[in-house]
Amino acid sequence: MDFHYKEAGIELPDAYERLLLDCMLGDQTLFWRSDGVAAAWSLVTPVLKKWERDEKSCPITFYKSGSWGPKESEALLERDGRRWRAL
Repeated sequence: MDFHYKEAGIELPDAYERLLLDCMLGDQTLFWRSDGVAAAWSLVTPVLKKWERDEKSCPITFYKSGSWGPKESEALLERDGRRWRAL
């Protein structure tokens, strides 16, 4: 699908206009609730603490932006007999 709002004659508000309008209208769709934020941190915090104690226990692998990702991702899938499929 190739759709462009401007070609359809639709002018989109910038991010802050949208944010302020949603606030004024009471639309909380794009806002996080505090319990959701707490739940997200409860998942991430143990990982961060583990890295603080021992970075080598779960190393972070970096890769070039726009690439297919690190070679380690291929090895991870191959352990289960899977592989990335090129589209």
